Amino acid sequence: MMGQHMARRLSAGAPMYYWATLEPRDGEDRAIVRRHLAERDGWGFETIEQGRQLPQALKWVSPAGTVLFDSITACLACQMFSAPEPDGEAPRRTTEELLVISRHPAHFVCVCDELWRDGVTYETWTETYRRGLAEICRRLAAEFDVVCELTAGLPRLWKGAWRFE
Repeated sequence: MMGQHMARRLSAGAPMYYWATLEPRDGEDRAIVRRHLAERDGWGFETIEQGRQLPQALKWVSPAGTVLFDSITACLACQMFSAPEPDGEAPRRTTEELLVISRHPAHFVCVCDELWRDGVTYETWTETYRRGLAEICRRLAAEFDVVCELTAGLPRLWKGAWRFE
């Protein structure tokens, strides 16, 4: 919800886009999609569903608009695990695609779920995914004007200036 609030404030009446990246594969995923649709009902977002080959969807985004990208986590999973074999190049490609699309609209807000602080060691491809996700977030944080973390509903500003309301 914080991302939605940020996108609305930044848009100042310009078009708003909710860029959904989750490709539902089971009932749990479909429930997440239904919940997200309900949460943004009435907010004025136009939905873009594109988890792979991200720049192809830029044709639907006005350069004056604001994009809420949800989420880096689902996008990387989609790009890395959609083929029969995991794609080890997906983190690099995802980073490059995100940097391309982040420069197109007037404002770009993205969501990334945190998956790397639990201290558990996972199987090789899960660890590759987690390292890739962390690298994407580091690269984007270096590029973006504002970086904040939301933990238990409390925002922590890591970079830039933002007034939370």
